[in-house]
Amino acid sequence: MQVYLTAALIYVGAAIAEIVGCFAFWAWLRMGKSIWWLAPGCAALVAFAYLLTLAPSENAGRAYAAYGGVYIMASLLWLWLAEGHQPDKWDLTGGGLALVAAAVILFGPRSVVP
Repeated sequence: MQVYLTAALIYVGAAIAEIVGCFAFWAWLRMGKSIWWLAPGCAALVAFAYLLTLAPSENAGRAYAAYGGVYIMASLLWLWLAEGHQPDKWDLTGGGLALVAAAVILFGPRSVVP
């Protein structure tokens, strides 16, 4: 149970950091915000990369693939909470499927190849 909670916290933290970092660039380039938005944005992206190294996987690609599902749901939450656009049933269905897929990738039984 501990590994599931740890993975969830790592991936949620990584998703928040990535979205905040990417949004800083979006705000600067698309919304006309000050270039100073990039300083905390870059720091957030460094935190994102660091957090993914803590994922409970022996392989980077598997950790990144599982993270993708969490990122999809986190992006939909950002759409709703930060941008004020409520996700529709198709957004939520896709996000739920992505989370299930992430869990299968991260926690599915592995065969050992000699």
